[in-house]
Amino acid sequence: MKRRTFGIGVVLALLASPLRAIAAPTKATLYKDPECSCCEGYAAYLRENGFDVDVIPTNDLAQISQKAGVPAKYQGCHTTFIEGYVVDGHVPVEIVRKLLTEQPAIAGITLPGMPTGSPGMVGQKTKTFIIYAVTKDGKAPSVYATV
Repeated sequence: MKRRTFGIGVVLALLASPLRAIAAPTKATLYKDPECSCCEGYAAYLRENGFDVDVIPTNDLAQISQKAGVPAKYQGCHTTFIEGYVVDGHVPVEIVRKLLTEQPAIAGITLPGMPTGSPGMVGQKTKTFIIYAVTKDGKAPSVYATV
């Protein structure tokens, strides 16, 4: 009986694999300054990691970030919306996936500025990236993850 149960499990696992492969990619909408090229690099990085990214150039980036809950001093150079969360700046995809898996009660996450070596940016990573959790209620951001 155990051999039969194992065999059924293997067959079910093999049947489920193609379903994962045809699952729709996660949608993302990235707002960026029309002149910024590193934002295109980040969009490409997300696409390489299974996201379906729409890029929207805007001159209102600061207002979009602030309205999403990201205070000015914590803003990155682009703002992305994924499954109801804001992802501001060059946040590594493993942290984006952590956010989407955990689904915490926050507005989203941010990697402030344009750190060298972060996804979409040129150069070698020289320091630990601190990704902050942000809320829409005005509370101070807190550390969500470090990479």
